[in-house]
Amino acid sequence: MFILQNFIVALAKVIYIVLTVYMWIIIFRAVISWVNADPYNKIVIFLYRVTEPVLRPVRRLLPGQNLGVDFSPIIVILVIFFLRYFLVETIIQSVRYL
Repeated sequence: MFILQNFIVALAKVIYIVLTVYMWIIIFRAVISWVNADPYNKIVIFLYRVTEPVLRPVRRLLPGQNLGVDFSPIIVILVIFFLRYFLVETIIQSVRYL
């Protein structure tokens, strides 16, 4: 039974790391959007391809899209924090009851 518990804890920690890396990717994308980055740069293309599928639906839900400020990265980062502190901690604490 301890093997299953260790597997679940390891899975929760991997989810935590993936969420953290994705959060940093979103932050880098937001910083790049403030400067005039080359749109043909491979790093810029990668950042936009990885983050746009998540940011686009959030952008559609937010009112005031014509304000000139994109608040969707902030919303997504808050959701990531929620998932890290609620989902991952819940998974780790549920191991105690196995």
